Amino acid sequence: MIPRQAARQPVYANPQVRKHRPDYGLVIIATILLGIGMVVMYAISPALAAQGGGASDNYFVIRQFVAIIFGLVAFFISAKISLDYWIRMQKPLVIIALILCVVTVFMGGVGNRWIHLNIFSMQPVELVKFALIISGAYIMAKSVREGNVSKLSVLRPLLIGLVIFSLILVVLQRDLGSTFVLIFMVGVMAFVAGLPLRKLLIIGSVAIIAGTLAISSTAYRRERLVTYLQPEKDCVDSGYHACQALIAVGSGGVFGVGLGHSVQAYGYLPEAANDSIFAIYAEKFGFVGVIALLMLFGSLLLRILNIMQRAPNKTMQLVCAGVFAWLGFQSLINIGAMVGLLPLKGITLPFISYGGTSLIFVMAGLGIVFQISSYTSMRKSSISFDEERNNNESDNHWRRNSRPRYTITRSSR
Repeated sequence: MIPRQAARQPVYANPQVRKHRPDYGLVIIATILLGIGMVVMYAISPALAAQGGGASDNYFVIRQFVAIIFGLVAFFISAKISLDYWIRMQKPLVIIALILCVVTVFMGGVGNRWIHLNIFSMQPVELVKFALIISGAYIMAKSVREGNVSKLSVLRPLLIGLVIFSLILVVLQRDLGSTFVLIFMVGVMAFVAGLPLRKLLIIGSVAIIAGTLAISSTAYRRERLVTYLQPEKDCVDSGYHACQALIAVGSGGVFGVGLGHSVQAYGYLPEAANDSIFAIYAEKFGFVGVIALLMLFGSLLLRILNIMQRAPNKTMQLVCAGVFAWLGFQSLINIGAMVGLLPLKGITLPFISYGGTSLIFVMAGLGIVFQISSYTSMRKSSISFDEERNNNESDNHWRRNSRPRYTITRSSR
């Protein structure tokens, strides 16, 4: 009979997984991106206040500053809490996310995506993304350990959860963009887990068919698709948002118009602080600023990818893969929509857009990756490091070349 403690191995249960200095580059890049978002919000806060009717010039920048503080708190909390705790909490997180998604409909009807309680507001879909990463990492890593990751039946709980959340988001909240982000996240995690490409293509084909039906069955989605194909056809009505976004990006030129000379933020560009923040940034900082911003996002994603490749087990790898897909795909959708490469979606730009919910959960996910970076190996792998750590040559390589580390493992605490 297997002892109870041995039956449930913690994530850090291998004695050769030692804690060392984490990747502070993640913190530096994330802080720079938050600072950029704060500067842009400071520059357009008077313009937003002028449209808000009675709000002070600093109203939006103060709220963004508070959101950043909460985001940093979420980062440091998730960086300190053991990944084992998050794994144990994966079911409650999914259940809470599901309940909150349903509550939005009762509070605001079909199409509502927010929970508003006096000064507090929340968008539950951000919790859904976070919860699916934790739950998906647990389910997929377990299937890898049991050697049956190629069986879709093993992933049935995750796929059922994905379908339920997708239906809620698409039908009740009318949020097709976030649904694409969820599907992409799970797809990337399944690929990293080792799900055969043929089955990934099957799942992807089903998702494409379902997405096509969701678009074709709804008038405003069909109109948005037509606008994407021909944005200049009706810049006064249906193509207004897309045209104004392109005008903002083009107005920036090479070096931008400067912080205090934005025009589009004064009511011309819809959702200037949220979905359209990249267009405002491009207007202010121009082509050079856009390249700098893209380099920062690219550096952050490459660091997450590097941590994923060096993570000591599948659970950690899959969490990193989920956060990588989340930040990468959401940034791609937002930026692509602003430059006319993708249809418009109600998707925020991580770290830059105005709003607290997205910022808090993005920072929480990044905090877990930061924690994982404390346990990475010196050698890369696209699979798992469990076998490599049992190899004497690999262990010697670790001892000779690794950064300073603690001699106490997480599991011994």
